[in-house]
Amino acid sequence: MTVSTAQMRFWSPEVRELEPYVPGEQPKIQNLLKLNTNENPYPPSPKVVEAVQAVLHEQADALRLYPDPDATALKQAIAKQQNIDVSQVFVGNGSDEVLAHIFKAFFLQDEPILYPDITYSFYPVYSQFFGTKTKEIPLNESFEIDVRDYTQPNGGVIITNPNAPTSIALSLAEIEQVLQANPDRVVVIDEAYVDFGAESAVSLINRYENLVVCQTTSKSRSLAGLRVGFAIAQSHLIAALEAVKNSFNSYPIDRFAIAAAVASFEDQAYFEEQCQKVITSREKLVRDLTELGFNVLPSKANFIFATHSQHDAGQLAQKLR
Repeated sequence: MTVSTAQMRFWSPEVRELEPYVPGEQPKIQNLLKLNTNENPYPPSPKVVEAVQAVLHEQADALRLYPDPDATALKQAIAKQQNIDVSQVFVGNGSDEVLAHIFKAFFLQDEPILYPDITYSFYPVYSQFFGTKTKEIPLNESFEIDVRDYTQPNGGVIITNPNAPTSIALSLAEIEQVLQANPDRVVVIDEAYVDFGAESAVSLINRYENLVVCQTTSKSRSLAGLRVGFAIAQSHLIAALEAVKNSFNSYPIDRFAIAAAVASFEDQAYFEEQCQKVITSREKLVRDLTELGFNVLPSKANFIFATHSQHDAGQLAQKLR
């Protein structure tokens, strides 16, 4: 939509300067092999479908009522699956909303927050929106995050692990180096793709009071259409997120999404089976592309980062459309 300068006089000055995030294209054509937003090619658990149908057919009258503002059943399901306390779980309307609350709750500091220069492109959008000071840290020549770069003075750290779009993952030992170097700042590990082969930092939660782990049900649990994300941290950090959430939207997750996500966490066998299928197909794709002369970075995500010395990436992408 084109808006004239005259029409923009009604806008807040800050909004006029915003450079919004551009979401991945959602083609209207059906039956495409869609790769651009890293969605899961497999459907959610049949138990998820049953749970959604149960809300519609058995609890339809409850749709006139607001959902549980705390999404207690969902927090309990996540806590059980992750072997943590319910007080260590925060849930939101997709991990993007959770991340926005994280920026508001922890990153409005005097010093800049640190994140890689090649990473999830929503981070600079959040930073501009909230007025967060930032410093982008270059990846090394191998497209890797060098954790030694995150020991400098800062207002917080956020790292996607595995990183997007490079697909490379840090080890838990490397994450601990960042945590230990920043004891008085919040370190956020964004684990949108962690279930496809990387090590989750959730196991470090009880040892580090400055750690927040953010995850989503969109990728590994095939629930991108329902928008459920969550954060895991010690309870004092969760309390800050709850304060932000309840100052913005007290009912972020609807009844269908709560029921579906709970069912997904309760069907661990299906979840693990689908993740393994993605990993297996990823490794086959890596082998096939390598044989065709591509250089493929070591992936721990449900996507790969590849280059070819004799073919332009933009032209290849256009031919795949």
